[in-house]
Amino acid sequence: MQENIQSILKREAEAILNLPVSDAYEKAVSLIVEKIHTQKGKLVTSGMGKAGQIAMNIATTFCSTGIPSVFLHPSEAQHGDLGVLQENDLMLVISNSGKTREILELLTLTKRLYPDMKFIVITGNNNSELAKQADACLYTGSPEEVCPLRLTPTTSTTMMTVIGDILVVNTMLATGFDCKQYALRHHGGYLGQLSRQQSNND
Repeated sequence: MQENIQSILKREAEAILNLPVSDAYEKAVSLIVEKIHTQKGKLVTSGMGKAGQIAMNIATTFCSTGIPSVFLHPSEAQHGDLGVLQENDLMLVISNSGKTREILELLTLTKRLYPDMKFIVITGNNNSELAKQADACLYTGSPEEVCPLRLTPTTSTTMMTVIGDILVVNTMLATGFDCKQYALRHHGGYLGQLSRQQSNND
């Protein structure tokens, strides 16, 4: 088992190190800063299944770092939750295949409501219809899943999470987000205490 664990760690680490880096990251961060930080919109993330859980995590991380964000379930969006969208918002959608029906339908419905809405897409298929509709397409590199069946989202969800971290960190740098601002948004727990201490030291 230890050999197997080492193999999994190596394969996932290699996938991260081989993540394709393109100008799309700069475009994505610029959109986030422009739409949310400057124009006071919000980031709306979405995805189905495991990708949806990653999208939810990205939204909560952005919230704690100065970028108001919400998760929109693509199926619930078809039953009224699409109303959460506003004119200055920005969408971030995740689909490993780039073919997820609910996500493609979400884009169609969103464009019908707000034709000028911008989309950031995280996908493992940069030739998909979803990728082609993106204003900024962040490609995972489509690494092979470490799951022995090559089916269960494992490596792909790791890549989605890493891409989310890249966006959060670079947005923090672009907006000058500091410990004092972090403490105002994260009062409770150890992180709240630590951020206040660091803020006072600064």
